[in-house]
Amino acid sequence: MSSNRYVYGVIEQNEFEFDADAVGDADRVYTVNYRTLSAVVSDIDTTDPERTDEDSKAHDEVLRRVLERDDVDAVVPMQFGMAFKDNRTLKTVLRGARRAFTKALREVDGHVELGVKLVANEDANLPREEIRDDVGGRLSEITAGETDDDLFSDRLVLNRSYLVAQDDREAFGEVVDDVREEYGDLTVQYTGPWAPYNFVDIEIGAQR
Repeated sequence: MSSNRYVYGVIEQNEFEFDADAVGDADRVYTVNYRTLSAVVSDIDTTDPERTDEDSKAHDEVLRRVLERDDVDAVVPMQFGMAFKDNRTLKTVLRGARRAFTKALREVDGHVELGVKLVANEDANLPREEIRDDVGGRLSEITAGETDDDLFSDRLVLNRSYLVAQDDREAFGEVVDDVREEYGDLTVQYTGPWAPYNFVDIEIGAQR
């Protein structure tokens, strides 16, 4: 068994394991504890994993399963590729960033990330700014945070990630459904729930 640990995210101290199609062909996910924190990990045979579509999906799916657990209120997700040579190195990282992880967990406690894109149908002549203000305002009322628009395509009218309380997910989804019905010249893409990638920012300073 490899001593390398691939890290998906950090949660408040917990202890569990489950079978999964994990990154690097691993089949088991479990926790490594350090004081009040736990890293969600699997074993891997490298500290520099190659990013493939399959492994990227596996990374997100593991985090999704962690978020769905009744005994997990928040997760600070790691970007793809965070792997460490052994538990000792991983715990050194947790120790060095413990204050930042604890603060981030408190800030996203009970929340998930949801994504909304509004895509104009081809050749549609729309009052884009008016639509963006209307839809953005309605979604903002039931969110704890949002990203700026990333309008990387001419057809994008709105493209944001939202930090939404678990208790508000149904209401948020209802607003999205209303928007889909009201704006027939738009394609509404609604994704998630995701771990809150866009709402935590922690620098990892230890050597992997």
